[in-house]
Amino acid sequence: MLGFFGTIFEPIENLLHVVLQALYNVTDLAGFGSYGVAIILLTILIKMLLYPLTVKQVKSMKAMQELSPKMKKIQEKYKDNPQVMQQKVGALYKEAGVNPLAGCLPLLIQMPILMGMYYALYNFTYPTPESAAFLWLPNMSDPDPYYILPVLSALTTFLQQKQTTTEMNQQMKIMMTVMPLFIGWISLNFPSGLVLYWVTMNIVQIAQQWWMYRNDDKKKEAA
Repeated sequence: MLGFFGTIFEPIENLLHVVLQALYNVTDLAGFGSYGVAIILLTILIKMLLYPLTVKQVKSMKAMQELSPKMKKIQEKYKDNPQVMQQKVGALYKEAGVNPLAGCLPLLIQMPILMGMYYALYNFTYPTPESAAFLWLPNMSDPDPYYILPVLSALTTFLQQKQTTTEMNQQMKIMMTVMPLFIGWISLNFPSGLVLYWVTMNIVQIAQQWWMYRNDDKKKEAA
């Protein structure tokens, strides 16, 4: 376990270990027993179960970004009167039908599951050296020796962020550069099985977000 937080998420971690083993057994019955495939399947399963929450979270984030220019105007106009500013911002949210807290609740519900997955893979002990190998990875308990997964983790994090970013101010541009680089950097030392989970999660998230906004893209093309 990894200290205090590892203990908190232990029940979820144990459950995910059971599901991961069950998915491995499925791959074994199919004739190609692979913990790498089991990790991918488990990640997809979790993301599909959390999809309704993801929809609420992403839509709320995008709505807040779309309101950002109007909020800036209000903040500039009433910067000397915080009380009026607060009232105007509240009225803006009400008029747009946006709840600024709507994106937080889904994230809070998802976090224990995602953190449980983190600890489940960080602490996972593969039964044999052969079972720990996957594609080019000699051992998923060790970092990727060829740095392919860290690069993919940075790239998919960037693409996932870009999909939901509509307001490209200087702060957002810095965040879109720094966050993927940070994720890629820490992935250099993480177990490759854990980074495989992160990359798969990002790819599924990108696919889900494309599905959510496919109609919006068609409307933009028609306009």
